[in-house]
Amino acid sequence: MSAVANEPTVTLTPAVQQFVLHWGEMGTRWGVNRTVAQIHALLYLSVNPMCAEEIVTILKVARSNVSNSLHELLKLGMINRTHKLGDRRDHYLAVSDIWELFSIITAERKKREIDPTLAMLRQCVAELESEGDTRGVTRRRIHEMYEFLENMSNWYEQVARLPRRTLKALIGLGSGIAGLVGMGGNHGKDDPST
Repeated sequence: MSAVANEPTVTLTPAVQQFVLHWGEMGTRWGVNRTVAQIHALLYLSVNPMCAEEIVTILKVARSNVSNSLHELLKLGMINRTHKLGDRRDHYLAVSDIWELFSIITAERKKREIDPTLAMLRQCVAELESEGDTRGVTRRRIHEMYEFLENMSNWYEQVARLPRRTLKALIGLGSGIAGLVGMGGNHGKDDPST
């Protein structure tokens, strides 16, 4: 047996507690139940896979809440189910690769936030075509919002398909990317009308 297998699953130090609680708060802002996010944080920080009973004990939440939360995390692809020799219970571990985790969270947020907004804007743009009552400035703003979100959504889809190495290099460029596209060092101070 390895040394890792004998270590406690997770120790709730003040830093671990702070991380779990904050991740829970962030989850609510992302449209995820607080307990779902806290369980994810706990599993992410855990040295070994955990069973539901361990999670109940550590987080002091109802078993049914843990079961439902684990089901949602499995569905999102943020955790995996595994088994331990001699133990019939399911055990869970979080995706630990931060890039994969970021990709999952970003895709889910796009699906929950951006996609419904784009669908609504598409509908508004279509309705504007048949309406004569809407003022010009209102029409323009709806069209601009739609075009902006459509462009950002398309950009996201393209970037999400990039190999990780390319994505890391792109992020590493930071504002230096402006030089690659001929924008020099304006750092976002371009004419807002362009």
